[in-house]
Amino acid sequence: MAKLKLGRDPMIAERPPVFTVRFVIALVAIALGIAWIIYYYFGAREGLSGKQHGIDFISNLGNWNYLIGFGLLFFGLIISAHPDTPLGRGRGVVVGMLGCFILGLVWICVYYITSNNPDALWVFNDLGQKNLLVGIGFMAVGFAFATRWE
Repeated sequence: MAKLKLGRDPMIAERPPVFTVRFVIALVAIALGIAWIIYYYFGAREGLSGKQHGIDFISNLGNWNYLIGFGLLFFGLIISAHPDTPLGRGRGVVVGMLGCFILGLVWICVYYITSNNPDALWVFNDLGQKNLLVGIGFMAVGFAFATRWE
């Protein structure tokens, strides 16, 4: 008669760790991207007075700051689509994929709804037609998640 080993149930699959190096890098990139956009919009761009303030090199970059911020955000999301991260395996893939698709669609719809009054929402008013690229960028990241879906 076979002995049953205590402490190990063969029906329970071992879960990989949640906080891997790749996941921490993804979280840091996403946080830096969002922080970069917020700092530029509220701290370094020309205000209503027409005077720049904040860190000079960030102010001098102008609208390139949005490319840097959204680039870091998209980079972090794409990194998080790897199977070593919680969003890259199991249900996380579906959450990441649908979340990015819906966020991109909502971004484009909000842009079209508020395009008659561009001063209504921050960031939207600075980007103009580039809002379409941001929405499409979120959808492209959704396709990166879709490649991991089983």
